[in-house]
Amino acid sequence: MNKTQLEHLEYILDTARAMISEKYVKGAEEHQSVLSEDYTAEQILDMAIEEAIDQITYLLTLKQKMS
Repeated sequence: MNKTQLEHLEYILDTARAMISEKYVKGAEEHQSVLSEDYTAEQILDMAIEEAIDQITYLLTLKQKMS
């Protein structure tokens, strides 16, 4: 990879790490729970599906607003 690609990758990794950390801490404080211990695999799957539905809703709304 060239320098520009490596810098872009570093930006993506740094930004993702910061965003995940912030969201994880906020969720742990908000729910007063430990994701890896307090929820069953089925509960985590159901929550992930709900998040995926939200993401599609946001993306389709954004696409509509941009057209």
